Amino acid sequence: MKIAIFGGSFDPPHIGHELIVQKALEILDIDKLLVVPTYLSPFKEHFCAPAKLRQAWLEKLFHGLPKVEILSYECDQKRQVPTIETLLHVKKLYPSSKLYLLLGSDSYDSLPSWHQYEHLISLVECVVATRNGEKLPKDLKKLSINVNISSSKLRSFLDEKFIPKVLLHEVKAYYTRNQMDNRNAKIVFALSEKKAEDIQVFDMRNKDYFVDSVVIATTMGERHGLSLLDHLKTELKGAGEVFLNVDADNNWTVIDMGDILIHLMTPEYRSKYNLELFLKEREMEMRRIRGVE
Repeated sequence: MKIAIFGGSFDPPHIGHELIVQKALEILDIDKLLVVPTYLSPFKEHFCAPAKLRQAWLEKLFHGLPKVEILSYECDQKRQVPTIETLLHVKKLYPSSKLYLLLGSDSYDSLPSWHQYEHLISLVECVVATRNGEKLPKDLKKLSINVNISSSKLRSFLDEKFIPKVLLHEVKAYYTRNQMDNRNAKIVFALSEKKAEDIQVFDMRNKDYFVDSVVIATTMGERHGLSLLDHLKTELKGAGEVFLNVDADNNWTVIDMGDILIHLMTPEYRSKYNLELFLKEREMEMRRIRGVE
């Protein structure tokens, strides 16, 4: 039996995911294609939509498509599951199978950092979804998927043309359920695009603080902080946000958006001032005052 495995967070699923499955069914000589949503990616600290909801979206998206099954193994574990563990599970279910692993080009490039990399690649043949202009080994199986979208970007901007029609209303309703969360997601995405590090978001609502949300990110140096500021101005003002005040220098930039405060700090300044500890202590103090354990 020949089996293709396509894993990911799918937070949310988008038309790129849909095209990868369609192309794999067209091009690969396979008997089964397993779509495997993660509970939580080993490379991420959190998810937005819960695992069971993402799994339900995939069931709906690929319902009735021949050879396609949604494998709930990683969601069922309720923890981060390395890909090697899922591959061994599939091998146990189908002992004599040949396995293909469907990957985006970014994931393929990062494969050497994956858990038990050497063992992993001994179990599978990689098939990479590519966009125009990407250079990959000639002998590698490829799926031409010219869709420039990611789930993180889609969460931030919810462009309808990238959301599968069968999921359009559900996905939009879920990711716009809380406008503050959506705005924070846009900030986090813009910062991560330009390589800000250790991005943390603190919900300060109901904590007697002067803003509703605080975002803290570490810069890679003085110039990087100013570059992040320029990028935020471009991305957020284009999305309708207003910067009430900006206090910028080489080590610590503070952006006041009225109900959101953004701190961009060099590693030295972030360590020195430890804003995270202050914000967490503020939360604990308000819980004590309100008698909440």
